[in-house]
Amino acid sequence: GSMEIKILGMGCPTCKKTAKIVEEAVQEAGINAKIEKINDLQQMASFGVLTPPGIVINGKVKCTGKVPGKQEVISWLE
Repeated sequence: GSMEIKILGMGCPTCKKTAKIVEEAVQEAGINAKIEKINDLQQMASFGVLTPPGIVINGKVKCTGKVPGKQEVISWLE
């Protein structure tokens, strides 16, 4: 099955950096994941993310308000 990863952010530099790290992590982990970028404030708030960037994996908020390290993201994918 494929994982669902949502990247919550308004397209700020930090959010773009986060998206890039997540994409690289997915590639390195060799998993099948659907990455969706969400920049709608109401949708972000519905996940409880008030400080972007946020990362939601399979419906669970993994990270908010900071750019995660790639190894950290890989560890969430496994």
